[in-house]
Amino acid sequence: MKTIAIPITKNNQIDDHFGHCEYYGIYMISDNKEITSQEIVQSPDGCGCKSNIAATLAQKGVSVMLAGGIGSGAIRVLNQAGIQVVRGCSGNAEEIVKQYALGNIQDNGESCLHHEHHHGQGHNDRQHNCH
Repeated sequence: MKTIAIPITKNNQIDDHFGHCEYYGIYMISDNKEITSQEIVQSPDGCGCKSNIAATLAQKGVSVMLAGGIGSGAIRVLNQAGIQVVRGCSGNAEEIVKQYALGNIQDNGESCLHHEHHHGQGHNDRQHNCH
């Protein structure tokens, strides 16, 4: 079993910025690479790297965060909580989780440089992927 978290909007799309998302979707993945359960967690107030979200997710067994845009501070906090971060994801959250479980998603290596940076601009042609 593997537990994966992903910052999402109310429409179950991956939020472009980890620290400003509305919710976190938490998905349990079976050894057969199928989603066995899903839970929605309300995002705490404040920026992701300054909130208690990393500890909350770690307590729920999360070992991987699939994210769109995420800053180095948030990555550091998540890594310290034992959560691996995969950056550059976009599209439908459930579909990305399924693709990750199948081994089709990899970290793009890009982090936000500052909080005012807006992600996803000019990338509307992508339905879902992490590059």
